[in-house]
Amino acid sequence: MTETFQVKVAAEAHVYVAAHQVKALARQMGFNEADQTRLETVTSELARNIVLYAGEGAIQVQVITQGKRRGLEIQALDNGPGISDVEQAMEDGYTTSGGLGSGLGGAKRMTDEFHIESAPGRETRVTAIKWLQEQ
Repeated sequence: MTETFQVKVAAEAHVYVAAHQVKALARQMGFNEADQTRLETVTSELARNIVLYAGEGAIQVQVITQGKRRGLEIQALDNGPGISDVEQAMEDGYTTSGGLGSGLGGAKRMTDEFHIESAPGRETRVTAIKWLQEQ
C-alpha cells in the first residue's frame, strides 16, 4: 500500500485525480464507505479551492499513526494570495467565488482534525485528518 503521495493541482482535472486517489487509499486502509466518500469530498473541496484561488498547488496525502490509531492526513498547499480572515472563510455561506460557501466548514465537519495556516500574501496550508475507526 502506498503510504504517501502528492498530486500537483493546477486544473480541474487534477481535482478529480486527487480525490480518486484518496478514496482508493482510504478503501485500502479499511475506511467504511461513508468515510471513503467523506475523504473524497474533502480532497475535492481542498483541491478545487487551490484551482479557484491560487491557480496551482498540491495535495499531499499520507497514512499517519498515533499510538495504535491509523489515519489519513490530507494537506492542501499553495502559494496563492492567502486567506485574509480564516475564521470568516470557515463560516457556512461565506464565499468569494460565487459558490455555496459550505466548502471549508463542510470539510472540517467531515474530518476529525482540521487546521488552516494562512495569511494574505503567504503560503496556505490546510491539514485535514480522518482517523480509522476500530471495527
